Amino acid sequence: MEKKVWFITGASSGFGKALAEYGIQQGHQVIISARRIEILKSIKELAPNQVEAIQMDVNQKEQIESALNLTIKKFGRVDVLFNNAGYGMVGAIEETSLEDLRAQFETNFFGAVQVIQSFLPQFRKQKSGTIVNISSSVGQFSMPGFGPYSASKFALEGISEALAGEMAAFGVRVLIVEPGAFHTGFAGSAFKHTPVMEEYHDSVGGVREFVKNAAEQGVGSDPNKLPFAIDQALQSENMPLRLQLGEDAVETVRAHSIQLLEDMKEWEDVSKNVKFD
Repeated sequence: MEKKVWFITGASSGFGKALAEYGIQQGHQVIISARRIEILKSIKELAPNQVEAIQMDVNQKEQIESALNLTIKKFGRVDVLFNNAGYGMVGAIEETSLEDLRAQFETNFFGAVQVIQSFLPQFRKQKSGTIVNISSSVGQFSMPGFGPYSASKFALEGISEALAGEMAAFGVRVLIVEPGAFHTGFAGSAFKHTPVMEEYHDSVGGVREFVKNAAEQGVGSDPNKLPFAIDQALQSENMPLRLQLGEDAVETVRAHSIQLLEDMKEWEDVSKNVKFD
């Protein structure tokens, strides 16, 4: 298998760490980045000659440009960009301040877009490469308690779909990954909880408890199998735009899609009856 250059944001834990370790095993050159470089040390030590650890906050454009310049100077190219940095939030819409909502978008959406925009000139120059944007199954649908997080992922998926069409002419592909629940600890440490309003106990309380307990209870799919699944898509000549990962992701996205089609069919006459007479 041809060795590639992988660039991973948010590589210190969870999916990012799993991707880095898998990339190393496959013999790729792996650039790992995070806001705090010291927490990347254990990954760097796995294969010092294969791994470059870089301090990079996706909200700091100058750090992104510096990381990209270092990567190109050393390796001459980037084959796969993994946009993985982000965090979750749980809480009802009324419980969520605009400040918290904007912060969610700054990292999950604007941070990811800023990384993409910085890398696009290099991808166009190469006329090759793949951009992998880590979304979520709740980037396709939402539920009480996940509104802010879902909204940030909906936005990322919307811009990713447009990006795929724009970059096809340059030989650059885009993959949206939609994981369900994975046993990574993400639900515990990387999920912010908004202040609680008793009025939303019935609709959101159960979601809060699930998120708090998921990591301790070992809920979810195996994160070590996620990189292999993504790599199968990357190596395919018929790579999908969206890849759901986890049985729960497949079933929930499918159910949502079926409901969408059923609603459309039921209301089709009304929907179409707005044309000029």
